[in-house]
Amino acid sequence: MTLRFYDSASAHVRNFAPLQEGKVSLYYCGATVQGEPHIGHVRSALAFDQLTRWLQVSGYEVTVIRNVTDIDDKILVKAAENDEPWWALAYRFERAFADAYDALGILKPSYEPRATGHIPEMHALIAALIERGHAYPALDDSGDVYFDVRSWKKYGSLTRQNIDDMQGAPDADPRGKKDPRDFALWKGYKEGEPETAKWESPWGAGRPGWHLECSAMVTKYLGTEFDIHGGGLDLRFPHHENEMAQSQAAGHGFANFWMHNGMVTYEGEKMSKSIGNTINPREMLELARPIVVRYYLGQAHYRSVLDYRPGSLAEAASAVERIETFMQAAMVRLAPGADGGVVGKLPEAFRTAMDDDLNIPAALAVLHDAVRAGNTALAAKDDAETMTALEAAVGMTSALGINPLDAAWAAPAGSGKESAALDMLVKARLAARTQARAEKNWAESDAIRDNLAAAGVEIADSSDGSTWSLRR
Repeated sequence: MTLRFYDSASAHVRNFAPLQEGKVSLYYCGATVQGEPHIGHVRSALAFDQLTRWLQVSGYEVTVIRNVTDIDDKILVKAAENDEPWWALAYRFERAFADAYDALGILKPSYEPRATGHIPEMHALIAALIERGHAYPALDDSGDVYFDVRSWKKYGSLTRQNIDDMQGAPDADPRGKKDPRDFALWKGYKEGEPETAKWESPWGAGRPGWHLECSAMVTKYLGTEFDIHGGGLDLRFPHHENEMAQSQAAGHGFANFWMHNGMVTYEGEKMSKSIGNTINPREMLELARPIVVRYYLGQAHYRSVLDYRPGSLAEAASAVERIETFMQAAMVRLAPGADGGVVGKLPEAFRTAMDDDLNIPAALAVLHDAVRAGNTALAAKDDAETMTALEAAVGMTSALGINPLDAAWAAPAGSGKESAALDMLVKARLAARTQARAEKNWAESDAIRDNLAAAGVEIADSSDGSTWSLRR
């Protein structure tokens, strides 16, 4: 089946065909590293991780660019409040984002450029826009440079807005603008700002505007025309609207598809620190295993709102445990070859769902159907049907990045709360095994031992009882 994605620019689901046969170029907006990541950031990265994985499963070589905005007004403000160098604050939070991505199994991008490393490319883009009549130095000699929105007749086309209905761009003093809606490409240095936060330019010392940074970086790595531009729905305006306008006004084809993921709410309301209804990835990871958090954040359709509420992670944990329990039991029952490998296979219904604008809910329904069929086959001791279900489960969970048999999801021994929880669970199984042996129920005793072995747990029996360790 042909891949079909919803294109925000046309507001239609349409067939996807890459610009270069067999290869896909994908850019999605990364973090403005002014603070800790919130779950909206991580959900966005996860949505495009799911897209990347499915494109790879579909046979494409995927080049992924995820930028880091490490110079921005908000970063300077936060750094001043903390009495900290802006670049130190930016790097600290860049690491926090990387840790959250890694914890949830989000694939590393092909390249992850920082804005501060691409100032010459930004100067070149500004110069091209001035030459084409779409940008101008500020009228108040502030050193700012603005994009002239009325010079570009297509301005507003991404979000289907009339320019006269838009509010002014709040990124600079409007006195230097021809139109309040003109947005900053370059911001002249202001007295009192850090000396380290300015670069020389043909228009005076200063720093780049937010929108300009992304256009310059994506062009650097993917060229003037590429396949997919992604990001959160909240970035459509003004960020992506401005990106598209300035890039196309410079003569670039820019993105062929625009894809946006939906927001995350808390019990139906927008998350807000002021009313205390927020939760961040670190807090989630204290409540549930990383694979469970990934399952939860990735279970809804990427374009829909994901609503968090107390109990959400418990429900996700139950779903993961059903998958995990079947796959471990099937591995024990079937005892595959010495390497323990099972070749994953994808049911046609799963492929159809994923090809249709990444319909994750429908794809997960196919996965859970396979698990139910596998449990029925296990109960009937039907090894052929059990293997069919196991191969399907391995294929589907691997495609989604939630294969519980993958070593990436194994909690390392001695890792705090995870270690204590694992110890409690294993000891409960050992107690059940001891009881079975006392009752001379050798079949049950062996089944518990085999089940633990399939999960990587080794048991040592002695006169003092049984101990366990993770297989190296």
